[in-house]
Amino acid sequence: MITLKSEREISQMKEAGDFLASIHIGLRDIIKSGIDMWDIEEYVRKRCKEENYLPLQIGVEGEIMDYPYATCCSLNNEVAHAFPRHKVLKDGDLIKVDMVLGKASSNIDVSKLDFNNVELMKKYTESFRGAIADSCWAYAVGDVSNQVKRLMDVTKESMYIGIEQARVGNRIGDIGAAIQEYVESKGYQVVRDLVGHGVGPTMHEKPDVPAYGIKGRGVRLREGMVLTIEPMVNTGTYKLKEDRKTGWGFSTLDGGLSCQYEHQFVITKDGPVILTSQGQEGTY
Repeated sequence: MITLKSEREISQMKEAGDFLASIHIGLRDIIKSGIDMWDIEEYVRKRCKEENYLPLQIGVEGEIMDYPYATCCSLNNEVAHAFPRHKVLKDGDLIKVDMVLGKASSNIDVSKLDFNNVELMKKYTESFRGAIADSCWAYAVGDVSNQVKRLMDVTKESMYIGIEQARVGNRIGDIGAAIQEYVESKGYQVVRDLVGHGVGPTMHEKPDVPAYGIKGRGVRLREGMVLTIEPMVNTGTYKLKEDRKTGWGFSTLDGGLSCQYEHQFVITKDGPVILTSQGQEGTY
């Protein structure tokens, strides 16, 4: 079922989106050559405890294991859902940091929760219904190649091109078709197996929002829909391989680079309004 959000719900999601955006802004100063990737996870956990936000990815059910971390940290050829881990980042790396956060109710003290206890966290995250924010951002580590810079630029621009199509009366296919046409015109491929989605009252709601498609097809867009657009763009094939040990991480089948950007937004009568903005749109 597709739900249309009230002004109150949108306002609450905007508050959550501002907080998530502030984390991504903070990560700009943290992510640099020589840091341990785990520092990213620690920073997000610290911010959540300080501001009473639940990291909603902890405890998401998987076929092999439930997701155990507050962030997904996907490096270079990793596409999405890779685990944060102890690995030193180096000049030239491309890392994508994805997270979903929810503003906890006043009767939950997030600062006292043990984020390492996945079963305990799942009791809170699985039942969460409230103000949710979801955003992924890509970061260049130190001095990166022109190949990495171009991939990042094309991926970010494709996200904004897709968001621009999210207008009342258009269809889901208009979003995906615009993204796909732009990405492929630049010589890249968009991932098919992982897609954007509706948000609220839980983190993954209908409709699915692919970064590929056919113009004029799919669900018609309406005022009050809250969606994510999250193109994953590969330098080579769009096909993926899955981490069979955990059932979570995806990487490119051919070992090529992959980049992702994601914003959450609401469709209004005047056009899309981004809820996870980090500043001047088109830049952040």
